[in-house]
Amino acid sequence: MIALPLLGAAILLLGGRRTDRWGHLLGVAMSLAAFVVAVVSFVEILGLPESERRRGIELYQFIPGIADMGLLIDPLSISFALLITGVGSLIHIYSVGYMSHDPDRRRFFAYLNLFVAAMLLLVLADNYVALFIGWEGVGLASYLLIGFWQFKPTAAAAAKKAFIVNRVGDFGLLIAIFTVWTTFGSVAFGDLSGATVSGAIDSGSASQGTITAIGLLLLLGACGKSAQLPLQSWLLDAMEGPTPVSALIHAATMVTAGVYLVVRSGAFFEAAPTAQLVVTIVGVATLLAGAIIGCAKDDIKKGLAGSTMSQIGYMMLGAGLGPVGYAFAIAHLITHGFFKANMFLGAGSVMHAMNDEVDMRRYGGLFSVMKVTAVTFIIGYLAIIGFPLLSGYFTKDGIIETAMEHNQILGWLAVVGAGITGFYMSRMIFMTFFGKKRWADDAHPHESPSVMTVPLVILSIGSIFLGAFLILDNRFMKFLAPAVGAPEELPTFHFVSTAGLATLALVAVGAAFAWFRYGAAEVPQVAPRGSFLTTFARRDLYGDALNETLFMRPGQWLARIAVFVDNRGIDGLVNGLAATIGGTSGRLRRIQTGYVRSYALSILFGAAVVVGALLYVGNM
Repeated sequence: MIALPLLGAAILLLGGRRTDRWGHLLGVAMSLAAFVVAVVSFVEILGLPESERRRGIELYQFIPGIADMGLLIDPLSISFALLITGVGSLIHIYSVGYMSHDPDRRRFFAYLNLFVAAMLLLVLADNYVALFIGWEGVGLASYLLIGFWQFKPTAAAAAKKAFIVNRVGDFGLLIAIFTVWTTFGSVAFGDLSGATVSGAIDSGSASQGTITAIGLLLLLGACGKSAQLPLQSWLLDAMEGPTPVSALIHAATMVTAGVYLVVRSGAFFEAAPTAQLVVTIVGVATLLAGAIIGCAKDDIKKGLAGSTMSQIGYMMLGAGLGPVGYAFAIAHLITHGFFKANMFLGAGSVMHAMNDEVDMRRYGGLFSVMKVTAVTFIIGYLAIIGFPLLSGYFTKDGIIETAMEHNQILGWLAVVGAGITGFYMSRMIFMTFFGKKRWADDAHPHESPSVMTVPLVILSIGSIFLGAFLILDNRFMKFLAPAVGAPEELPTFHFVSTAGLATLALVAVGAAFAWFRYGAAEVPQVAPRGSFLTTFARRDLYGDALNETLFMRPGQWLARIAVFVDNRGIDGLVNGLAATIGGTSGRLRRIQTGYVRSYALSILFGAAVVVGALLYVGNM
C-alpha cells in the first residue's frame, strides 16, 4: 500500500519531462493499485476471528533500543487505508480532467502520490516514531500541493503558513513521544494498552499529571493537523491550492490525521479524564467556530473549508467520549470523506465551468446547465446537514446523542452547531444552483467531462448509503472493537429522540432562513457591509489578528532586540577588543625602525634606567 504510491512519486519526480505524456496515468494506476491491496487486506481481516484482527508486520530495525520500523494492520488502520486509497483514487481520476491543461500536471500527480504514501504510513505505523515520519511526510506533501501554483504569491504564502502552523502542533507531538518513551520505555502501540497505562498509574511508575500532560500534548499535535482551535488559521488559506488538493486534504487525508491520533492514543485519554474533557471542549468550540465562519464566506471553497473545520470538530467531540464516541467519530470521518470530497470536487466542477470564478455571488441558476454536478452536490449537502436516512444523519446524530449522555451542555452546543450548518450549507446551495443568473458576460457554464463527473456520482452514492451501513446494528462499532475497545453496553440508534428532533428542527429553521435570505430574495453581486458579527466571521473570527498580536509582533520585536544585542553587544565586545589590540600593536610597531643606532640608544637608555634603579634601591 505504501510502496506503490511512493514508487509512483519517485518515478514522476525523477523522470522529469520524459514522463509528461503518461505521468498522470501512472499516478492514477499507483493509487488504484494501493486501493486494491487495501481491499485485499480488509477481506483478509474479515476472515480472521475478532481476537486475531490485530497483526503486526516487522520491517527492519530503525532506532536500536527505541523503535523498529513496522506496520500495524487492525480494524482502525485498515478503515483509514480504505478511505485514503479509495477516495484518494477518485480524486486522482478527477484530477486527470481538472488539471488537463496544466503544463506541470505530471508533477502534480507526483505530489498526490507522495501525499497518499505519507498518509498511509501515518495510519499503518505500529509506533509513534514511524507515525511521526508519516506525519511530517504529510506536512511536506501538503506544503508542495497548497503552493503548487508557485507563481501566485497568495499560494506560496498559504503553503508557508500551513507548514509553520503545523510545526507548532508537531512540537507538541514530539514532546509527547519523548515523554511516552521516558515514562514507559516504549513507543509501540502494542505496548501502550489501557491496562499498561492504568497499571503504571496504580504502581506509581507514572503520575496522573504525566498522563494528563501526554494527552494534552497529543491533542496539541492533533489540533495542528486537524485545524482545531487554536491552530486552525491555516485551513482556509489552504484553498489557494488546486481544488483536488482541497478535496484530498479536507476529506480523505490530512485533517483526519488528528482524529486518528486521538483515537489511536485512547489509552492515555481514558486514563486522563481532564485531557479527555479538553478534547471535547476543543471539538465543540471548533465546530461552532467553523460553522460561524462558513456563514459569511462568499468564496465557495472557503465556505466548504469552514464546514470541514466544523465537521472535524464533531469528530473530535466524539473522540473525547470513549469507545462509543470513537466508533461514531471514525464513522463520521469516513462518511465525511465521501460527502465532503463530493462537494469539493463539485465546487471544482463549478469553477471549471465558470472560468475559475469562486465568488458565489457571481453564480446563480447553475442547476439548469450543470445537472450532474448540481444533483451530486445537493446529495452531499443533504448528507452533511443530517437529512434523515442519509449518511450524516446516522453518524453526526450518533455523536450528538452520545455527547448528550456524557454532558448536556456539550450536547446542546453540538445541536446548535447542526442548526448553523443547515443555514450556511443551504445558503451555498441557493447562491450557486438556484435563483437568478449572476454570471459574468464571458462565462459560458457547461457540464464537466465524464472523467470529472463519474467520481462525483460514486461519491454521492457513498454519501447516501454508507452511514446506515456503518451505524445500524452497531456494525462498525463491533468491527472497531479489537482496535479501540468495546463499550460496556452497545448503544441503540434512535430514529426518534429529543436530541434528534431538536437537531432536525434547528436544521430546518436554518435552511428556511437561508431560503428567505438567499433563495426568495435577490442576491447582490457585491457583498453588503453586514453587522459586526458578519465582519467577525469574514475575518475568520480574527484568528490571524490574534496570532499577529500575541505571537508575530512580539516575535518580531524579540528578533530585533536579539539582533541589536548581537550586533552592538556581543559583536561589539569582540570587535572592540580586536580593535584595541590592533590599534595598540599598530602604534607599538612604530618604534621598530630598523636602524642599529636607534636600537643601541634604546639599549643604553634601558641600561641607564636599570643602573639608576639598582643604585636607588642600594641606598635605601
